[in-house]
Amino acid sequence: MTGSSLNPSPGVHLVVGAGEVGSTLATQLAKVGAEVVVVTRSGSGPDVEGVTRKALDVADTSALLAAVPEAAVIYNCVNPPYHRWVEDWPPMAQSFLAYAEASGAVLVTCSNLYGYGPVTVPMTEDLPLAATGTKAKVRVAMWREALARHEAGRIKATEVRGSDYIAASDQSMMGDRVVPRVLAGKSVQLLGDIDAPHTWTSPIDVAQLMVIAGSDERAWGKVWHVPSNPARSSREVVNDIAQTAGVSKVKVSALPNIALSAVGLFNPQIRELKETSYQRERTYILDDSAARETFAM
Repeated sequence: MTGSSLNPSPGVHLVVGAGEVGSTLATQLAKVGAEVVVVTRSGSGPDVEGVTRKALDVADTSALLAAVPEAAVIYNCVNPPYHRWVEDWPPMAQSFLAYAEASGAVLVTCSNLYGYGPVTVPMTEDLPLAATGTKAKVRVAMWREALARHEAGRIKATEVRGSDYIAASDQSMMGDRVVPRVLAGKSVQLLGDIDAPHTWTSPIDVAQLMVIAGSDERAWGKVWHVPSNPARSSREVVNDIAQTAGVSKVKVSALPNIALSAVGLFNPQIRELKETSYQRERTYILDDSAARETFAM
């Protein structure tokens, strides 16, 4: 994505969650002089000037309001354990809605593409939310409730959706499960069709669009796709990582489904990947033209 000059709204910026996106967002906001508060259960977050970290139960609206009575924007960057979305997301989502309504803050939610379900065309924001998977239904319900409150004039809300992240962390399929092996010259096994074109999104670009969406009224009441890198297959991404690191290419192969199923018997996180297997077994392309054209990104 081409660089955009960030101009966040005046006032406090409340970032909920300190994972890859939350930490990146908080750091970017602080760098341009915004007053940033990061809240998590543990009090974690980037240790940088301009960022205050607070520990609290983010599903408790009263605790959020007590910690940060007023905010220009509340950014939902939470990433609960994959296998606990059904239990963990609803109370947190309701808390953020209630906070936005009580404080007047714009609610900007970091989301994903699950709600569209299996598709064969490049994904645009106007595709129907037709997914039937359990986790997808949770995210769809969150957006529909936020949009309903926005249209009723109770809050100002928007949602930012990206594809799989390219990041050196456990939140990326190409992160700490792949990079160390590539650097060590070891073979890599990946999920799905490793030669199918796939859109990959940078958390930096997610954070930049979230800042813009929180301050630009044109973003409110709508969904926006994150300007992302040109589609690359999983094999190409691994080769790109090797080339960038200045190491030799490594062998890349697909993990057999039977092996994935076996691991899933003991790992609930891996077991939950079955619901979204279609994303890795066919061409999966994100159309980001709306955000690029609207916000000159």
